[in-house]
Amino acid sequence: MPRFPTVFSVAAGAVLTTSALAYAEGELNLYSSRHYDTDERLYSDFEEMTGITINRIEGNADELIQRMVAEGANSPADVLLTVDTSRLERAKDAGVLQSVESDILEARIPGYLQDADNQWFGFSQRARILFYDKEDVTDPPQTYEALADPAYEGTVCIRSSTNVYSQTILAAMIEHLGEEAARDWAEGVKNNFARDPQGGDTDQLRGIVSGECDIAMSNTYYFGRAIRKEVDGLSDSIDGIGWVFPNQDSFGAHMNLSGGGVAANAPNRDNAVRFLEYLASDQAQEYFSAGNDEYPAVPGVALSPSVAKLGFFKPDDVDLSQVAKNVPLAQQIFNEVGWE
Repeated sequence: MPRFPTVFSVAAGAVLTTSALAYAEGELNLYSSRHYDTDERLYSDFEEMTGITINRIEGNADELIQRMVAEGANSPADVLLTVDTSRLERAKDAGVLQSVESDILEARIPGYLQDADNQWFGFSQRARILFYDKEDVTDPPQTYEALADPAYEGTVCIRSSTNVYSQTILAAMIEHLGEEAARDWAEGVKNNFARDPQGGDTDQLRGIVSGECDIAMSNTYYFGRAIRKEVDGLSDSIDGIGWVFPNQDSFGAHMNLSGGGVAANAPNRDNAVRFLEYLASDQAQEYFSAGNDEYPAVPGVALSPSVAKLGFFKPDDVDLSQVAKNVPLAQQIFNEVGWE
């Protein structure tokens, strides 16, 4: 069943207002690999509403996870925030998160956007979709599978195999198609490269503008950002770029998560749970959309204009915990087919 027309309507469901957050005082030690300036508003509003002071340590996700492992029982971390399901699952596998029982989180966050053991929860989403040059491409691929069609040889710009977004999309293909078909897909896409993988998602979109490639894969929020504000080498050419939400007649468009969980040895556990519940509030969810051009995780939260312009679509509601478990196999397949 399509979810996004329901999720992003003015819809109903449990409504968590920020007034529901009890005034608590104390501290919260946040380890975060999110690097967006707009998150400052999330933190300052939480502090003002609750009296809880946020102490922040920012860094690379893997480095933060390893730091928590090394700190062990003495770790000051209360909450880990990071981007991509594979990293959330990596934190769980490393034993640095703990299960959380929260009626608010259970009511607000859809089951497929949270860990089966309640060790992590998704708070914002990005669809990983296909963009194309409207002048040069009259028949863009409508599915991820079609991206491997020889008809698109020499046209595709996409990120390297070491990037978590690439790893997760292939991991999702393994889940949907099986290992053998996913390997064939990876080899087919590699054969269609317009250039060797390089740069971030914005660089893939700029590749369309420069004429290096006709088709690019990118997370939606990079394009949404270029709609909302000036992004050098991209915003001035927005009108020439079209987009496709793939697999609308099958499993839907692949979704990446930004999410978090309570640290295994959180010294301020109650405050940590309050913070996660705050991230699921309408106000915080609207910040994710308006401030960073992401899709809210909570049903019924309004989209910002830049996100709404992309339109409604059917998302892939595959269990992201299962997708994350396929990441090591995805990396092995990348290596075998020569996807750099």
